Amino acid sequence: MKPAVFKPVVVLVGRPNVGKSTLFNRLTRSRDALVADFPGLTRDRHYGEGRVGDHPFIVVDTGGFEPVAKNGIMAEMARQTVQAVDEADVIVFLTDGRAGLTGHDREIAERLRRSGRKVLLAVNKVEGMSRASAAAEFYELGLGEPHAISSAHGDGVVDLIEEALQGLVEPAAEADADGDGTEQAAGDEDFVPVDAVDHRIKLAIVGRPNVGKSTLVNTLLGEERVIAFDQPGTTRDAIEIEFERGGRRYTLIDTAGLRKRGKVFEAIEKFSVIKTLQAIEASNVVLLMLDGSAEISEQDAHIAGFVLETGRALVVAINKWDQADSERRDEIKREFERKLRFLSFAKMHTVSALRGAGIGPLLKSIEAAHAAAFAKLSTPKLTRTLQAAVEQQQPPRKGIFRPKLRYAHQGGQNPPLIVIHGSALDEIPDSYRRFLEARFRETFRLDGTPLKIEFRNSRNPYLDKAG
Repeated sequence: MKPAVFKPVVVLVGRPNVGKSTLFNRLTRSRDALVADFPGLTRDRHYGEGRVGDHPFIVVDTGGFEPVAKNGIMAEMARQTVQAVDEADVIVFLTDGRAGLTGHDREIAERLRRSGRKVLLAVNKVEGMSRASAAAEFYELGLGEPHAISSAHGDGVVDLIEEALQGLVEPAAEADADGDGTEQAAGDEDFVPVDAVDHRIKLAIVGRPNVGKSTLVNTLLGEERVIAFDQPGTTRDAIEIEFERGGRRYTLIDTAGLRKRGKVFEAIEKFSVIKTLQAIEASNVVLLMLDGSAEISEQDAHIAGFVLETGRALVVAINKWDQADSERRDEIKREFERKLRFLSFAKMHTVSALRGAGIGPLLKSIEAAHAAAFAKLSTPKLTRTLQAAVEQQQPPRKGIFRPKLRYAHQGGQNPPLIVIHGSALDEIPDSYRRFLEARFRETFRLDGTPLKIEFRNSRNPYLDKAG
């Protein structure tokens, strides 16, 4: 067995809108970080994995760094960046070659010099410019030779990362394939995402703004990993975080709060909605968080409806339960049964993300929902369950014909798909479909996941020979 590979941590730091997220996406060969022509788009630390040549590394995207911010969201972003700097093996300080050297750049450079970390200075957005001219004024920062790059086009990026990793990784031991001792020319194709095939639960945490999603993530991790700030819409990107508890591995996805469509004014917020919907589709299980101190709204139902459309396993958490009195608790349970009755397959939990109350049972339901979503359903047991259901209650007649259900088998997972074969199945009403769904759920204990049933009429083998 090969020893575990040491992965250096490369942290991208700079003022807002210098291209950190674009560089992050190029290094990880992904579109995981939001990129748009707006300053301050990234707010939390964002981790990814990449490889240059034979060497894997971890890259961290950070929000626009405001070292002198004293309070508010900019101070929280600065604190996130400082934490990332403390975790770094090497820092890439990104500046904007088109905007030139700014006082803000000087403040960041001073803060990075005091960090004691290895710092490489990169001058971005130099496409179409003289590299020497674009980089010249940045020598003033005293951080060594500036690297002129274009994160959007990839120019100079390989050389930058190779120098960043010098002294942090072992040199390649083997010669090149031609045996002439020369290295293969580095290019953009050297960047390969590091894929890990495992059985971790990919959990997207969704809900309206300010219901406590980031607070729950921080409680689970035992640290302020994402910004939890008393202001709706603090999280804009979908942040993925690796996490392990009780021997079970998770990827937590903290998402932006979804507002009513009519209230999505800012272009940035539209990006956030898209990233949240993509996070739901990419997850195995979705945790829908509701606010126990407010009414269940139409927007909560819209979010739940989208989760249902994607077929993802679902668990519901009503947060801030400690703030509700007994009358309010009874009221919200009635609201849940009335407004979200279509989520009857999902387990509902009452929690306090801030105090950590109810987290254990919540995680057990998440594990159970994940197991149900990926359950393997044997054909003999499915068919026996189908036959027992038909014996208990036959499908209603349609005219002189009664649908005949012969056998069933599994057609897919996440969500489970049960395919039923027979004749005249187009005439089966939705009420009988729901009856069958309940029987399959009960038999196979499919709690927490949507269940799809597909009817297929058996083909008449003599049809083509007729006439």
